[in-house]
Amino acid sequence: MNIVAQAGASRDMYLGLHGVEILLFYFLVAVTLFVFAYGVYRRFARYTRGNEDPFARLDDLPNRIVSAAKIVLSNEKQFNRDLYGGLMHSFIMWGFLTLLIATLIIGFEAYATDMLFGILFWEGDFYLAYQFMVDAMGLLFVVGIGMAMYRRYWVRNHRLWDRHTSSEDDIFIWTLFGLGVGGFLLEGFRIYITGMPEHEIVSFVGYGLAMLFGAIGIPTVGGADVAQEYVAMGAFGANAETLHWLSWWSHSLLALFFIAWIPYAKPFHMISSFANVVTRDEKAGARLPGVPSDLDATNAEDIDDFTWKDILDQDACTKCGRCSSVCPAKASDRPLDPRNVILDLKQYREELDAGGEEQPIIADGGTSVINTETMESCMACMACMDACPVEIEHLNSFTKLNRQMTDQGDIASSMQDVFQNVMQDGNTFGNSPRNRGDWADELEFDVTDAREEEVDYLWYVGDFPSYDERNKQVARSLATILEEADVSFGILFEDEKYDGNDIRRVGEEFLYIELAGHHVESFEACEFDKIVCTDPHSYNTFENEYPEVDFEEFADDPIMPFEYDEFWNDDGEIDVLHWTQAVEELVNDGNLELSGTELDYTVTYHDPCHLGRYNDEYEAPRELIKATGCELDEMPRNRSNSFCCGGGGGGLWMDFEEEPKPSEERIREALEDTDAGSGVEKFVVACPMCMTMYEDGRKTGGFEDDIEVVDVAELIVEAIGKEDEASLEVAAD
Repeated sequence: MNIVAQAGASRDMYLGLHGVEILLFYFLVAVTLFVFAYGVYRRFARYTRGNEDPFARLDDLPNRIVSAAKIVLSNEKQFNRDLYGGLMHSFIMWGFLTLLIATLIIGFEAYATDMLFGILFWEGDFYLAYQFMVDAMGLLFVVGIGMAMYRRYWVRNHRLWDRHTSSEDDIFIWTLFGLGVGGFLLEGFRIYITGMPEHEIVSFVGYGLAMLFGAIGIPTVGGADVAQEYVAMGAFGANAETLHWLSWWSHSLLALFFIAWIPYAKPFHMISSFANVVTRDEKAGARLPGVPSDLDATNAEDIDDFTWKDILDQDACTKCGRCSSVCPAKASDRPLDPRNVILDLKQYREELDAGGEEQPIIADGGTSVINTETMESCMACMACMDACPVEIEHLNSFTKLNRQMTDQGDIASSMQDVFQNVMQDGNTFGNSPRNRGDWADELEFDVTDAREEEVDYLWYVGDFPSYDERNKQVARSLATILEEADVSFGILFEDEKYDGNDIRRVGEEFLYIELAGHHVESFEACEFDKIVCTDPHSYNTFENEYPEVDFEEFADDPIMPFEYDEFWNDDGEIDVLHWTQAVEELVNDGNLELSGTELDYTVTYHDPCHLGRYNDEYEAPRELIKATGCELDEMPRNRSNSFCCGGGGGGLWMDFEEEPKPSEERIREALEDTDAGSGVEKFVVACPMCMTMYEDGRKTGGFEDDIEVVDVAELIVEAIGKEDEASLEVAAD
């Protein structure tokens, strides 16, 4: 059978249709396109009513589009932690695009090249090649839809079912299924009634269906008017021509319905999701939208306070539930589901636009769109944003809600105490600022005052290493490491205050601005090469957030205790490092002599959210652990998939009724789900807040006799001590 290079290979688009039917089809196409265009216009007109976004979203647009196309077309976010979901979405998306492109090519030929210039290209080799591609990708499309149906209706994947699951989800998936299957049935009947031309074997699915129709004996030819024949005979008595006519109209009407429906329901994510990826902020979450000095629309007093990007986030949500499945608050039965917060805001906006009644955006007692208890539950760990395949920036919307709560006074009393401590004493403990450097008294050497002497490293110690007894040991360990490495370092003593990272995420923006202004003035008064932070939270806010503050806006405000009136480090001239990054450099440069054989513990390591997901630093702590000789056994959830300790977003200062606590669940994971299991001797952290949370979780979870919580710095100091002992033994010999 020769099917190659057949010049006559083509097909009739309107096979079996009369002129009136074709005109009716054109009319329906025009109506459909109008309804579609009007819906898209309404969507984008609604975005223009949103507030201006503080970040550049459309700069370098060509590169943004190319980058977004790579992310979307590769389905890389869908494959993240979900091979089945990635394959399913790839089959559906690529199949749909192939079928769409084929339809556009046919239309372009019919109404452009053929009509205007008499040029045909949907024939011969091109027709054969593309028909094969259409059948292959169309089959994958149907397989992908089948996979989606299996996951939704048979497995009933928990991610897909919640209070926002609705009939539109069913209509969406069944319409796609009908388009895929209906297209193949139409193709099969077309091939069958045209005598099964040899070249049509490239349409292997349709050709196979045509062979099936022949095998079961469906009559090929009917009367002169297939429409009348269908009405007279009924569907089950119709011949192939009648069934082809029925399939043509069914498929066309379903396709036109779907196109018209796109801007009004879930299918709009095909447009909004791509737009959302194009306009994403690469530092979203790590830096938050600032508050202008005039306080214009900074919170969530009403729905119009949200920016156009916040609204686009809402429209881009596909209800896939990936954010919900990785949220540590939801896993601990706190009343937060990040998907539902986004969709609740969307639902309220749409109800308002349809004439619904206004209500508070966030309040206590179930009288608002979002309950305050819901937002108090957020740990600001960014797991939801990392998992989201369409780049929804949950924390930007959550921050607006938290700021509104703070302005209303609807925050936990424990957080109000923290705010008060910071305002009065400059630290979250409410301790005297004069005692901030007392942790260093037990060291065998003096720590330099960076305000009085030039240093290589200006070390920001942080609240917990300065005041918390367990974390003071970590601070002394780090000081010992820096002294052993023979580098000059100094601290600010009482001029160091709380960095402001977490109270900002709870909603206290102006106190954060005060702290930022104080610190940049203190930094400017010192001479140093680099800033080194003990706490990943401090590292994040110095690296990503202080440079975003327009201090000039606030410098003249009599409430603000600073006179600094520039952007600080917006050019990145000053290096800001987490201490593991700084010490890794020292190890690599030979300043610290570690042979990699000093310790022989089996350990596991917990990635802090603010070091890992926030700033993509995963390797420095691991390299340091390995440099001590410890055997590192990774937990199943590691790096970007790490599970929050529960302390972020103010969680450290709040009490929740939760079971299990995130810290308890994480330690259980270390002891039960790692390869070494109960053989793991030490649970290693690189964050003071993590240290605090896991020491608590070790006690409340009953793990005190099973595992020890240590900081990377403590391992290094122990390894240095072993190295020194070995050197002394060699010298003695």
